[in-house]
Amino acid sequence: MRTVLYSFVDAAEKGQSTIVTKYGRPVAALVPIEAYGAAVRQQPLMSVAGSGRGLWGPISTRTLRKLRDEWSR
Repeated sequence: MRTVLYSFVDAAEKGQSTIVTKYGRPVAALVPIEAYGAAVRQQPLMSVAGSGRGLWGPISTRTLRKLRDEWSR
């Protein structure tokens, strides 16, 4: 097992990605660190500011009051 893992790490070092499967279903990926870094770059929170506007309807206080009333029944 350890030998196989080292061969996958060597492949990642050379730029190759390896998909790990369990019962034929992909469950993990061993990727080069450069690919990982590009995939997990964080988005600043300000880019989502206002994205929920209108989610609760035009008058959010009314919608929230109705939702709270449902829970107190």
